[in-house]
Amino acid sequence: MDYLIQPSALTSGTVSVPGDKSISHRALLLGAIADGPSEISGFLAGEDCLATLHALRKLGVPIEQVGDTTVRVEGVGMHGLREPADALDLGNSGTGIRLLAGLLSGQSFASTLLGDESLTARPMQRIIEPLSMMGAKIGSDEGRPPLSIQGGAHLVGIHYTLPVASAQVKSAVLLAGLYARGETAVIEAAVTRDHTERMLRTMGANISGDSGHIRIHTTDRLNATDVHVPADLSSAAFLILAALISKDAEVLIPNVGVNPTRTGVIEILREMGGDISIENPQLQGEEPVADIRVRSSVLHGIAVAPSLVSLAIDEFPVLFVAAASAVGSTRFSGLGELRVKESDRISTMAEGLRKMGIEVDETDDGAEIHYGEPSGATIDSHGDHRVAMSFAVAATIADAEVRISNVDAVDTSFPGFPDVLGSLGVNLSS
Repeated sequence: MDYLIQPSALTSGTVSVPGDKSISHRALLLGAIADGPSEISGFLAGEDCLATLHALRKLGVPIEQVGDTTVRVEGVGMHGLREPADALDLGNSGTGIRLLAGLLSGQSFASTLLGDESLTARPMQRIIEPLSMMGAKIGSDEGRPPLSIQGGAHLVGIHYTLPVASAQVKSAVLLAGLYARGETAVIEAAVTRDHTERMLRTMGANISGDSGHIRIHTTDRLNATDVHVPADLSSAAFLILAALISKDAEVLIPNVGVNPTRTGVIEILREMGGDISIENPQLQGEEPVADIRVRSSVLHGIAVAPSLVSLAIDEFPVLFVAAASAVGSTRFSGLGELRVKESDRISTMAEGLRKMGIEVDETDDGAEIHYGEPSGATIDSHGDHRVAMSFAVAATIADAEVRISNVDAVDTSFPGFPDVLGSLGVNLSS
């Protein structure tokens, strides 16, 4: 499927975005091994989270979708998962496969995890290594899926320093640590999103520490709890930038997760001159949420601090578009992790921006992007949902029609994206 976007003037208004993908995954996984029922409201019913849901059903967890964004999980307890009849297909979900690998490493039965062509190309050695150090037996295709996990491993705690900033690796180790003898500790060089730790604390896990050094011990029981999933800041980022680069718009996005381990995109856009306000801050469980108000702004180029990379790791495609819209030049570095996402996001974004007439100097771990007025073009998103949505935003200020191909993956994280942009006056057809 393709998107066709005409240059569009955004209208002011209030618009909602779907639930947080990271929190939805974790609510499913932890609810599955808790004792008793949990209700997840605001659940993201995108393809990635649904892949995790279907995998848990194959593992014997009763899960009922009682509405478009509400899921009821009947937790089976720490040792209640059952051997699946066949392989667990996680589709395009890197979060699903990595977190499930950690959880399944402590089970008594064998399991196999696989995914689509994109997921099968993504590196899994980064979780295989620490889980193997804990005693897990995991086979792979030269460090890539499918992953074959042997059952009955006796896990032991380790103290593990993350070689790359990755909340997925951290979470996989912590989930395995629930089943490991002794203490498991994860040491981070750079802070990553902490949704797993917050939810584990809420559910009574034996976890302690803070950002940078987290410790967990064997846990016999997790307490079921209802989870209210806030709107996803990663999804809101597309609407934030669309409003910032428009001529005269004010957009309010309610009930967005503003966990401080995720708000690098707001900090960067504010430093570039973006008028972004955080209103009505509150807590939902342990997760901070707020309304985000955005007003059209004149952006200027900056050198983005590498210390902000782990706080905005999923938002750099849209930040590349912000850089192209910012007077002067913007420099990004420390982004090597983007080369092993759903696509090589540095090269894919550079390729598309150049097609729109934007000058980009690509480096091994980043890019320097120079201000320009984007032209109409045909762009291949390479099946990467965040790339596709980023160029849809860029297309709103192009001088002619933009066609974006291979956009089906958008449904993994932002179902209804064309309608949401359309509600703000964007002329988008598919």
